[in-house]
Amino acid sequence: MVNLSRNIFFYQNIGLKDKLETRILLIFLHLSIILIVNKIKSKVKFPQKIYDNVFMNIEYHMREIGHGDVTVNKEMKNLNKIFYDILLKINKSKKDKFTPNQIVVKKYFNDQNLLNNEKLSKMLNYLDTFYNYCFELDLKIMIKGDLKFKY
Repeated sequence: MVNLSRNIFFYQNIGLKDKLETRILLIFLHLSIILIVNKIKSKVKFPQKIYDNVFMNIEYHMREIGHGDVTVNKEMKNLNKIFYDILLKINKSKKDKFTPNQIVVKKYFNDQNLLNNEKLSKMLNYLDTFYNYCFELDLKIMIKGDLKFKY
């Protein structure tokens, strides 16, 4: 998912700012879609260790750039809220269909020139394409993280 968040598409075509916060939000979008696909395709619970690994790595990088315990703990609590907000609201369709929720995308990327309709449309198309890509993948490959998604 880190590689997906570094896709040049986001920074050249959409105009997002290449910073830690942006990459974390992009990871959250990708992870949310993967969790949605897993829930639809499988009755097996998504491995908790993947969620734990994502948040452990975020915490590690925050500490590596010099944030202290109080700041890290506060930010991790905030990031957890953001992740669950994205996860619960990114799909505005019901049941087995997926339609990216533009309100959620605008909410988290509004300070990064994504209010432009053309850029927002490109971002929503990307998320829809990523969902379809994941839906076609074998669950074991998706959970393993062997995503070779090109956009």
